[in-house]
Amino acid sequence: MRYTPLSANLFKKNRAKFISEMRHNAIAVFNSNDIMPTSADGTMPFQQHSDIYYLSGIDQEESVLVLCPNALNPRHREILFMKETNEHIAVWEGAKLSKAEARERSGIETIYWLTEFNSILKDLMRHSERIYLNLNEHYRSGNMTETRDRRFYTFCKDNYPLHHYERSFPILNRIRTVKEKEEVEAIQTACDITEKGFRRLLNFVKPGVWEYEVEAELIHEFIRNRSKGFAYQPIIASGASACVLHYTENNKVCKDGDLLLLDTAAEYANYKSDLTRTIPVNGRFTPRQKQVYNAVLYVMRKAMKLLRPDTSVASYHKEVCKIMEDQLIKLGLFTAADVKNQNPEQPLYRKYYMHGTSHFLGLDVHDYGGLEMGIKPGMVFTVEPGIYIWEEGIGIRLENNILVTENGYTDLMANIPLEAEHIEDLMNTGR
Repeated sequence: MRYTPLSANLFKKNRAKFISEMRHNAIAVFNSNDIMPTSADGTMPFQQHSDIYYLSGIDQEESVLVLCPNALNPRHREILFMKETNEHIAVWEGAKLSKAEARERSGIETIYWLTEFNSILKDLMRHSERIYLNLNEHYRSGNMTETRDRRFYTFCKDNYPLHHYERSFPILNRIRTVKEKEEVEAIQTACDITEKGFRRLLNFVKPGVWEYEVEAELIHEFIRNRSKGFAYQPIIASGASACVLHYTENNKVCKDGDLLLLDTAAEYANYKSDLTRTIPVNGRFTPRQKQVYNAVLYVMRKAMKLLRPDTSVASYHKEVCKIMEDQLIKLGLFTAADVKNQNPEQPLYRKYYMHGTSHFLGLDVHDYGGLEMGIKPGMVFTVEPGIYIWEEGIGIRLENNILVTENGYTDLMANIPLEAEHIEDLMNTGR
């Protein structure tokens, strides 16, 4: 790993929060992600499961966390099982974590090698009535790949059919939404690295540059600042491609007079940032481009002020859509009379603004938390309004990351250029 390990105190606090919501005489088990194959002997880069990382700080494959707060043996109330290293692994892959290193990073005293897992689990299950299993229940999940957690579910059902089964996800979906100080600091570091990447681009982008060349500049800057790389698949969309919400081909030339939408950001210590900026390829917005840009910026700033405690995410988005509707009328895309006559099930604004305003942010880009939830201090959200006018070839989205506080919010990307004139000035410095 490239990052400085986060304090074990963070993971101790996270485990305490989870344990406080477990039912009596229960055990909870969390598995690492698999290393996914490609073909032949190839594999994808390992990405740790965010739940086991959140609870342990361990960023290594074939790790298992067991929480059993009512275990008869006090040493078995928190256990970490790790892949044992050896000389062959050390030569071919690099040595894995030692027990001492795992203890230091996680704050868990009891560390066993993974070969001991089944026997210790059997003993713990004899004295437990319930087991918490961790399957992916995120509201946006659509992945059909069988995970280690899913295989463990099948193993438990086959070997322990008389136990009561509980779901870990509802607990994690609550406790992961409010961030600890250390988590906010990691997200801020990711935002700061993202800023360096964006500033690097402002003198690089010009007519004739290819979208993939822009991607290369960003990954260079991210990695040299100790990030693993992109927090998500980068969207670098010039011209009409900016109207495609999840455009990821990044294979077109940036043309004079076009806009370039950049939805791309860095991660740090597995915590994600999520930035979107839209810049003019030639360094100057046209009057119409600037008019639309400023409309999006207006909605963004209004939305930040509405993202306050004791408001649900769903009701907040509805308020933002009313503001967006007014801006779309001012842009001449439809009239107030059109709005009065619209089908309320298919409001006119959705043609030009078809996505949500905000999502939770943390260890996952679309982090845990539901749209029905009340907003609380310590939650981190994106704020990302956009306007997409296919017939004009204009797609503009702006996005910053916001920490909700007791009295308002903190913009974690406040230092990243946002005003149209500021971006123009920076793009034309030295040209």
